[in-house]
Amino acid sequence: MRKRSRAVRAMVLPALCLSLLPWAQAAQPGPKQPLAGPTSGTQSQMSSETLSPEAQAKLIKKIQSALLKLPNFGVFDDINFRLQGRTVILEGQVFHSNLKPDAESAVKRIEGVDKVVNNIEVLPPAPIDDRIRRAVYNAIYNYGPFFKYKNNQVNPPIRIIVKSSRVTLDGVVDSETDKNLATLRANQVPGVFSVTNNLRVVKP
Repeated sequence: MRKRSRAVRAMVLPALCLSLLPWAQAAQPGPKQPLAGPTSGTQSQMSSETLSPEAQAKLIKKIQSALLKLPNFGVFDDINFRLQGRTVILEGQVFHSNLKPDAESAVKRIEGVDKVVNNIEVLPPAPIDDRIRRAVYNAIYNYGPFFKYKNNQVNPPIRIIVKSSRVTLDGVVDSETDKNLATLRANQVPGVFSVTNNLRVVKP
């Protein structure tokens, strides 16, 4: 499934991350709703006090769709969300500062959403981090085995989040080999202090 993916918790339902959306239909969702993929590395609970499972599923799809349509959502941004009843809790880290208010506004307009709690972190501007973002992107997406994740993708599924020279990889890949190789490639970029790999393996 090729979709535009822009690197999104007492009945437990999973959360989908934005970076994972190309595989979202084929994969089994886990517990947190990221805009980037089928299940986020961290699992969380969604309360369904006022919503049936069917209503929850429909609302989740509406939220995902709204967030995926946000302008400027790119490979250096990661948004996910949790649903507690009719309250949506937005989380993640974004490079483009406008994404935080835009995401909140988009979700507030959705029928069935009563409240939005916006916990999205806007990453601080830093020339060193900007250089590392570009370098890590090139190290991963311009490397032969990873062409498959870049080709025909408006927004590739491996999210690259950089803060204070520390890199976090989120999203999805289709093998453990690719997951490990992504860490290796990112670690080879000069100036990178550490690499946290939260990539999930999901068969396309």
